[in-house]
Amino acid sequence: MMARKRGKKKLEKVRTYLRKNDRVMIIAGKDKGKVGKILSIDRKKGRAIVEDANIVKRHLKPGPGTQGGIVEKPAPIHLSNLMLICPKCTDPVRIGRKILEDGKKVRVCKKCGEIIEPASK
Repeated sequence: MMARKRGKKKLEKVRTYLRKNDRVMIIAGKDKGKVGKILSIDRKKGRAIVEDANIVKRHLKPGPGTQGGIVEKPAPIHLSNLMLICPKCTDPVRIGRKILEDGKKVRVCKKCGEIIEPASK
């Protein structure tokens, strides 16, 4: 018999049209219905950290220069549980892509057809 190779699976980058600083609504999970801003995206794991959502408690040991205790911080949420909020129609929408005449690719709201500009900082 041949021995099977066991090891870590190679993670591929997840394609998403969500970006940092986008306003999103959580559509599934314990924080369903909450709206927040994306703080960071991990494309390899397909997860994002949303401001004031999915708050978890971490118990930290005291270390040199740091105080221990219970710290609350946001945990990552899977990208499939997030929907972008269109700035024009203010609803959670699906995102399309469009190529303009000058060859620039832009994100488009599937509901109202409005171009979604990159989120400002």
